[in-house]
Amino acid sequence: MADDSEEDQLKSALWLAIGGMVDEETLRRNRNVTPQFIAALTEMVWAQIENVALDLENFSRHAGRTTINTDDVLLLARRNQDLHAIIKDFVDKQKATKAKGKSKR
Repeated sequence: MADDSEEDQLKSALWLAIGGMVDEETLRRNRNVTPQFIAALTEMVWAQIENVALDLENFSRHAGRTTINTDDVLLLARRNQDLHAIIKDFVDKQKATKAKGKSKR
């Protein structure tokens, strides 16, 4: 896991990214948000990222692998059918493109 300074840097980068997205939306919608809202949203997203990372690591470990792959991501998305379909379509297209590239050699 990341040490404290690396984790702080990652959280700061996430805060900047979320802050930018929120700023864009607030300008587009003519609304205001507080810095506390952005901080709370950042903490919520960080917690979700940690949960997703743990789940992916556990799926990979359960399969006897040390590397996370697309099968793990698809397993994670299994409860959200729309997201699963989007990811599966993307993975299938990537595999087809890769296979096409190998067949030309």
